[in-house]
Amino acid sequence: MSQASAVLDQTPRVRAAGKQDPVTEPRIVRWVLTSIALVFLMLFLAVPLAAVFYEAFRKGVGYYFESLADPDAWAAIKLTLLVAAIAVPLNLAFGLAASWAIAKFEFKGRALLTTLIDLPFSVSPVISGLIYVLMFGAQGWFGPWLAEHDTQIIFAVPGIVLATVFVTFPFVARELIPLMQAQGNDEEEAAHVLGASGWQIFRRVTLPNVKWGLLYGVILCNARAMGEFGAVSVVSGHIRGQTDTMPLHVEILYNEYNFSAAFAVASLLALLALVTLGLKLIAERGMAVASSSRSAESIK
Repeated sequence: MSQASAVLDQTPRVRAAGKQDPVTEPRIVRWVLTSIALVFLMLFLAVPLAAVFYEAFRKGVGYYFESLADPDAWAAIKLTLLVAAIAVPLNLAFGLAASWAIAKFEFKGRALLTTLIDLPFSVSPVISGLIYVLMFGAQGWFGPWLAEHDTQIIFAVPGIVLATVFVTFPFVARELIPLMQAQGNDEEEAAHVLGASGWQIFRRVTLPNVKWGLLYGVILCNARAMGEFGAVSVVSGHIRGQTDTMPLHVEILYNEYNFSAAFAVASLLALLALVTLGLKLIAERGMAVASSSRSAESIK
């Protein structure tokens, strides 16, 4: 019997004798670390979240729903949903195409494309909004041409959509690229040998393998699209009832000292965040189950 095997055989007896497990932290250390984490979460997450809902309902349930039914608030809610409904599918299409190209093929400019995908993570949202103003504003590069054709992008819905798409487009691609790279090309190559077309390979092989990662990226993209403030604030013009999204409307109400109405709209954003968190947990579990299944199949 080798020395390693002897050590393994003695491990249960060592634990049975009451000695400390060498690969586990002492119980006091685990309790301290867990307590610190729980206190941090309570102070910086649970308490502020509870305060939002407390302030939202402080004047009663009737006032809460009146604040949400206000024409300006309702316009902000509809605009937020509209922008997310446009930006998320666009980012979904881009993320799928970019991740498939980067993970499955070798081509010139591959590294550059990967770098450009990460660009919104390194650029301030306010700067990205100013870039669109520089391009499409009245004094911008394309401003005179847009004015001649009676087309408005800045201080209108198209500008808000562009800014939102820019700050959210890395999320889907960044979730799918490492997942596709880890899976490799074996299944796609086998399907190609069997005569499947490119579309059939993508629809029946690639897409089912990344469905949970795709859902995870879409959830994160949607959450950022609904909660984006910086870039949208620059390009919206803060036209009340027309170009104000929910985060911008919360700011306006708060600056007007209408705190209960501001927290009412903020609580709706918080509810959307909680729903997003629940969907995120479902997607994470799905990804874990899929990864375990693939690992078991590879071992067999």
